[in-house]
Amino acid sequence: MNRVRRPLIALLGLILATLVVPAVPAAADGSLRATLALTGTTGEYTVTNTGSAAVTGWAITFTLPAGVTASTGSHATVTQTGNQVTLKPAYYINTVHPGRSTYPYSPTFRLSAAAQPTQCRIDNANCDGTPDTPPTAPTGVRATVKTTKSVTLSWTASTAGSLPVAGYDVLQGGAVAASTTGTSATVSGLTPNTSYTFTVRAKDTKGTASPDSAPLAVTTNNPADDTQPPTVPTGLRSTAADSGSVTLSWNAATDNTGVVGYEVLRAGADPVTAAGTSAKITGLAPSTSYSFSVRAKDGYDNLSAASPAVTVSTGDIVDGYARVAYFVQWGIYGRQYFVKNLHTSGAAAKLTHLLYAFQNIDPVNLTCLSGVTKGTTSNPQDPNQGDGAGDAEADYSRPFSASQSVDGVADTGWEPLRGNLNQLRKLKTMYPNLKILVSLGGWTYSKYFSDVAATDASRKKFVASCVDTWIKGNIKPYGGAGGPGTAAGIFDGIDVDWEWPGSPDGHPGNHWSPNDKRNNTLLMAEFRRQLDALSATTGKRYELHAFTPADPGKVAAGWEVPEIFQYLDVANVQGYDFHGSGSDNSWEPNRTGHQGNLYVDADDPYTNKFSVETAINAYTDAGVDPRRLTVGLAFYGRGWQGVPNGGRNGEWQSATGAAPGQFAEEAGTRGYGNLLAMVPNCTIHHDTAAVATYCYNGNQWWTFDDPWAIARKTAWVRERGLLGVMAWEMSGDTGVLMNAVDAGLR
Repeated sequence: MNRVRRPLIALLGLILATLVVPAVPAAADGSLRATLALTGTTGEYTVTNTGSAAVTGWAITFTLPAGVTASTGSHATVTQTGNQVTLKPAYYINTVHPGRSTYPYSPTFRLSAAAQPTQCRIDNANCDGTPDTPPTAPTGVRATVKTTKSVTLSWTASTAGSLPVAGYDVLQGGAVAASTTGTSATVSGLTPNTSYTFTVRAKDTKGTASPDSAPLAVTTNNPADDTQPPTVPTGLRSTAADSGSVTLSWNAATDNTGVVGYEVLRAGADPVTAAGTSAKITGLAPSTSYSFSVRAKDGYDNLSAASPAVTVSTGDIVDGYARVAYFVQWGIYGRQYFVKNLHTSGAAAKLTHLLYAFQNIDPVNLTCLSGVTKGTTSNPQDPNQGDGAGDAEADYSRPFSASQSVDGVADTGWEPLRGNLNQLRKLKTMYPNLKILVSLGGWTYSKYFSDVAATDASRKKFVASCVDTWIKGNIKPYGGAGGPGTAAGIFDGIDVDWEWPGSPDGHPGNHWSPNDKRNNTLLMAEFRRQLDALSATTGKRYELHAFTPADPGKVAAGWEVPEIFQYLDVANVQGYDFHGSGSDNSWEPNRTGHQGNLYVDADDPYTNKFSVETAINAYTDAGVDPRRLTVGLAFYGRGWQGVPNGGRNGEWQSATGAAPGQFAEEAGTRGYGNLLAMVPNCTIHHDTAAVATYCYNGNQWWTFDDPWAIARKTAWVRERGLLGVMAWEMSGDTGVLMNAVDAGLR
């Protein structure tokens, strides 16, 4: 697909032919020099390569005085965190060859006030080429806690050299025994009653080490010297709780030699250690009760008895009710539905969660796929229809115009992140409470879920790739965009849309196995484990959702409920597509039927009589907390043609096939707004017993959710104590349906 280019492109074509060659790995640090020319509030860095090899992927960082901000000028993009500024070059100067410079396309920036940048760095070295100076050696190394098998050391911080101090290494016997970013560390795994000598050294952000501190000799405790346990801690209580953690406090225990720490105990989990009288227990599931106790320990391996237990419940994912909706990647094409529409329609202010659909699985590597633009085949029955398909163009390469942009600012075409992901980032800025999750799979992209879930090794590999790609934002380069970290911070979690584990009823060609049911749980456990591990470094909890079936048979075949909810935060239960006719007339082309009725319709002629109530009961009857479930709503219609009245306005009547769709390749499907506008004389009817909406014009019959149905379904959600609703998908709504959702869940 063609991408928008700036008028400069014709001139750049000639320049690129002589200045830019295929990327070459970066030379050793320090071969680039950056010279600043500052005129008023505009700065320009001319970068020269003084080395013997090309350098690719460089950036300039510098520091500004407090209160001064930098913005993008020419030939580079500018980002600022606090008072530190980073200039990333445009792709056409991303490689600097030996003896060449960036002139006449040197990166520029603008300042909010006249100021002199300091601490300039490029190519991991000082901009002027002067050598780095290391930090000073740490001082005052001392042992603050000793046990039979560990020693905790503290020290006075080093003074920074050319670069900030990034951390410290504790050395024992010349080897690194512990590392930390603070000024204390614990060395474990030692032998009781044994003498050890420790030193500490600092290291800066480049890894340059300071001299070692003065050595400190420490002898671990002898357990024979004390056999008296501490007293039992008292007053165990919860002081805070959210959807994924509980904070506990207790009264201090006493001991003849001193208490050195505590262990928080929970059945089925490893003890959580705490140095003081409080601890935050993370990695918990929302809306779940847990029992905790605590015991004290001294420095001689003596443990107190466990305290009386306290039961604490985690909070819900949301206060009130969740309003979850899908935004489809491809909506920017024929639907002309952009992330901006979520803002202008008012939907973004009403949503709690937005699910960005869909990302695929690499059919060869069995990892999360990014960096490709390849369409699916036109035949929906092709078993290989989605193999290797993806749309990096829509995700992060396509520039958007001002009229298509959330904040009204057009892309230039040179940004490292464009497309939908850049717009989602802008949307998060406007609506900081909106959670955005990336959705994996879907109907066409679920083929390889069974394979990635099959073994411990495959699960670990797949989940690690998904976390790296979509949560850490290390998307593969495509069209001059992407690269390490460019999509970081956009997604607040992962939504797994496996259709369907343990069942042959998915897309033709989908791989499946009777082992899928167990492996599905293990896959969710691995997602939870790796997301929580990342949380330990970022301080942010990442949500895990899944799209789950309405068919009780598919629930039984593929979902271990309620066990899987130890790891899964929310199940967005399919509340639609109970009946329909696909574009190839392969589904149910010869009879109309409700696609999302709340209750079983007594007139339903099918053996399996689907309903929203039946779907939800398949989970709650198995013990799932209702506050972990949302009900799916259809923001679109499914339709048939050649339908006689039958005395029932076409309800449950014969048909000749799918009605014409909104798009030629999608017969039988129309967005709600399109359906009302484009299907002539379609009179709306409400089945009050089943709670289902349909319309009929004497030939076409359509089933969908409208404000009437949504009002009754949201009232039922409240009555049943469910978490909320989910909508597929936002391009079908002009704002009317989301307004109905919001009104029904207030």
